[in-house]
Amino acid sequence: MTETSERPDGKVGVVIVAAGRGARAGQADGPKQYQRIGGRAVIAHTLERFLSHPAVGPVVVAIHADDRELFEHAAGANAARTLVVTGGASRQASVRLGLLALREQAPAKVLVHDAVRPFVDAGLIDRTIEAIGERQGALPALPVADTLKRESVEGMIEETVSRAGLHAAQTPQGFPFWPLLAAHEKAHHLGKNEFTDDAAIAEWAHIPVKIVQGSPENIKLTWARDIAMADQRLSNALPRFPDIRTGNGYDVHAFEAGDHVTLCGVTIPYDRKLSGHSDADVGLHALTDALLATCGAGDIGTHFPPSDPQWKGVASKIFVEHAAKLVRELGGRIANADVTLICEAPRVGPHRKAMTAALGAMLRIAPERISIKATTNEKLGFLGRGEGIAAIATASVVYPGDVPA
Repeated sequence: MTETSERPDGKVGVVIVAAGRGARAGQADGPKQYQRIGGRAVIAHTLERFLSHPAVGPVVVAIHADDRELFEHAAGANAARTLVVTGGASRQASVRLGLLALREQAPAKVLVHDAVRPFVDAGLIDRTIEAIGERQGALPALPVADTLKRESVEGMIEETVSRAGLHAAQTPQGFPFWPLLAAHEKAHHLGKNEFTDDAAIAEWAHIPVKIVQGSPENIKLTWARDIAMADQRLSNALPRFPDIRTGNGYDVHAFEAGDHVTLCGVTIPYDRKLSGHSDADVGLHALTDALLATCGAGDIGTHFPPSDPQWKGVASKIFVEHAAKLVRELGGRIANADVTLICEAPRVGPHRKAMTAALGAMLRIAPERISIKATTNEKLGFLGRGEGIAAIATASVVYPGDVPA
């Protein structure tokens, strides 16, 4: 695309800066953008604010080279809705790399936002977008309320600084896309890397920037206490309705020649085996579908197509662990899992304890939250004739509650 073209849908591009190390906030769950508030990573909240906004189009996230797995785990399903780039050694460098990644999409306007400002609201995003002109940027800011003092080299008060006209800058900062990219490119080629935000680069590049009303809620999480206060705010802000979901799964496999069957992760010697693309663990296949059903994530075939040769012969625990990971990424807690195996043989009872232990490891839940039962089909039908094994599974998952309207 040329510099004169723009997105036909008029959507605004977004660059979210998430490549910092954030040591001041502690490292319990990695850098501060990956620490958890309200049961989810900080960056997950930030992404959701932009991806759910109707004016927002392409979203680029600049992350640290070491944080790819952290980001994908934190973002969950939203990771696929973003373009991820490796950031630079400074915030300025990361923004430039994010802007470069947007060139092909060529939005007319772009917002640059700190990943650690998770409380940005739709009104603030609207105000910023509306104030962007063809050659004008927009900066959300709040007037400075505190009395300001300048410190001397001896650590004493040197003077009281007038706060008239002074503002505390926030993000997202908005700009016409091509002028901002040109300013970043020029600064990069001149080796000027001292800019702490994009409004400063715009000022240097003679791009006027209009101040718009910021939000006192739009705080930047810097210190460990900021993370703790944000977590408390999200966890206790409003009463929530319980969100307990139950999913069901059913699967069946026929017997074929072999010397063992695999049921609920346990190998049982037998004079036949179950036919299937993977290890044909009918219990785990049904449980995978039950878990996926609790978050509307399709079925086992959606994630692991039997036509894909990479899944041939694999252990079905991979499927269950994948489904459990999706549940956790959405804030879900697996409350219990119930599997019923329907067959005339082999006997399940002697292996129930081992099966329970196997499921507990896959789901990361205690044995008392797992039920494994077996029943026959009373000699009726293909199951009663010993032609195969079926399984029914139910999973209950507690998700973060909904805020009442």
